[in-house]
Amino acid sequence: MNRARVAALILLSLALPACAPQVTVTPASAPTPTSLPTSTVAPPSATPTATLVPTATPVPPTATPSPTPTPTPHPLSIEAGRKTDYPGSPIKIEQNLPAGVNYSRFVASYQSEGYKIYALLTIPNGKKPATGWPIVVFNHGYIPPAQYRTTEKYVGYQDAFARDGYITFKSDYRGHGSSEGQASGGYGSTGYTTDVMNAVSSLKAHPDADPNRIGMWGHSMGGYITLRAMVLSKDVKVGVIWGGVVASYPDLMERWTRRGGTPPAPPTPIAGARRWRDDLVARFGAPSSNPAFWASISANSYLADLGGPIQLHHAVTDETVPVAFSISLAEQMKAAGKTVELFTYPGDDHNIARNFGPAITRSVAFFNKHLK
Repeated sequence: MNRARVAALILLSLALPACAPQVTVTPASAPTPTSLPTSTVAPPSATPTATLVPTATPVPPTATPSPTPTPTPHPLSIEAGRKTDYPGSPIKIEQNLPAGVNYSRFVASYQSEGYKIYALLTIPNGKKPATGWPIVVFNHGYIPPAQYRTTEKYVGYQDAFARDGYITFKSDYRGHGSSEGQASGGYGSTGYTTDVMNAVSSLKAHPDADPNRIGMWGHSMGGYITLRAMVLSKDVKVGVIWGGVVASYPDLMERWTRRGGTPPAPPTPIAGARRWRDDLVARFGAPSSNPAFWASISANSYLADLGGPIQLHHAVTDETVPVAFSISLAEQMKAAGKTVELFTYPGDDHNIARNFGPAITRSVAFFNKHLK
């Protein structure tokens, strides 16, 4: 029975699944995926290449260096003299004088730094050369300004050249005779040299003159002016100097003594004119301590620039200006390769009075050789 019950139970368990209603399980349909909007993705743009702009490193402003000031040359220096303008002026006839043998004579005037300067002018008679007459500028020596007269002194010197066919012109210098301005002395002031340089410019423009044939004659202080003029300007082609103060400034300071060793100084009662030595030494020192300055104001330092030859005349026994000055200048000129002639006269004086004839003949011949 037990076996029958078990079998029945087994059969029942097998029949139950078959009788149960069949449930069809419909699988859920897979949801249709919602299409997501397609985002258009732009291709990545090329990363722009950064242009590297150099960062300017701040540079401090460069200070403009101040120019080193050029020292102003002393008025007495040759450099300053060369930079000076010498315009001259038309020459005005102030007075007709009695004529010479073959030439006319006049008191004339011209302008120099605003001053009216008088002069003695001679002009040859006869037919003027095609280029004009040659010229000799006369530079007189020291004469007390109050005593000076245009028509006195050096008349015989000018006559010798005027007879030989030269225009001659002797400037009074400022402060002399009737000329305007202050007489300031020849060595510590540029005034007299400036007057002579303006005379040269005035003569160059004269209708009867040949501007390319200018010579210069000087005596004593006028010799100093002649030498300076010839290193300042090549307009002056020839020079003749009698008893000239033609030493360098150091020699003027240290070697200008009268015969016998008497300390001297050139005769000049002009107020203040002698103070130039003391004033220059106080400002620039003695020649031994400041040779460059003293060389700068000495024409002797510039002989290589001479515009032409020079003839020197000096009395051996000159008691006013030592003959050593002319001897030294002749040696210096030879060393510089320049043409120079030196004539000395034993037993004569500062004016070479005893040998005037031979000296003036040599002087005229020298100008004829080099100007005609």
